[in-house]
Amino acid sequence: MAVFWVIISFSDGANRNKIYYGNFFCKKRFHSFAPEMDILNKILGASVELFGQYGFKTITMDDIARRAGISKKTLYQHFANKDEVVKESVLWHKSQMFGQCQLLMDEAETAVEAMVKIMTIIDENLCRINPIALLELQRYYPEGYAEFRDGLLKQDVESVKENLLKGIAEGYYREEMDVDILAKFHIEKSLILLQPNMMVNDRNDIRQVNREIMELFLYGIMTPKGEKLYQKYKEKYLKQVS
Repeated sequence: MAVFWVIISFSDGANRNKIYYGNFFCKKRFHSFAPEMDILNKILGASVELFGQYGFKTITMDDIARRAGISKKTLYQHFANKDEVVKESVLWHKSQMFGQCQLLMDEAETAVEAMVKIMTIIDENLCRINPIALLELQRYYPEGYAEFRDGLLKQDVESVKENLLKGIAEGYYREEMDVDILAKFHIEKSLILLQPNMMVNDRNDIRQVNREIMELFLYGIMTPKGEKLYQKYKEKYLKQVS
């Protein structure tokens, strides 16, 4: 059995600063788990790098152990097979990204600034992702893909919805839009983007396509006041990662 110690970021206040290790809630620093977590983080981090770079199909347990700097025996002490590594590494990476995006959204002064900051994170990550990776995850590891998608629909859609409601209250987004539909659409378009299609041919293309689609989405929901603010944030943040 895999060690299901997946780091998960919670959006509710009670569990905001906790980490979930299987069935245990504990504080962020729990020293008795530190050595074990170091190994798990190495394994999961190495797996994410390899899967993102080469896709899921061709990577072996030997590749993962080598990239993590551990023995194959140690790897198998934590994960029974590659299927478990795939499932846990996908959840681990998603929770890392969600926590990072949620922090930026909390710290942003406006809903528009939050969206632009998230665009910079996505931009930085897309250059490390092989466009074939998500397709291979869906085709060869359907259970891992299903959990990944389920997490998007439960966590990410709600976060986008919160941003849309905040933007409406601030006067930067249109009042008449359906936030439920647009929050789901925002996530769905991200999934489409990460699959090979006529718009995306390589890792450079995927960044440009994402920027264009994201900007189109924002202009569709922003008021003139929001558009003016967007130009300010675009100049400040997005040109730094071009």
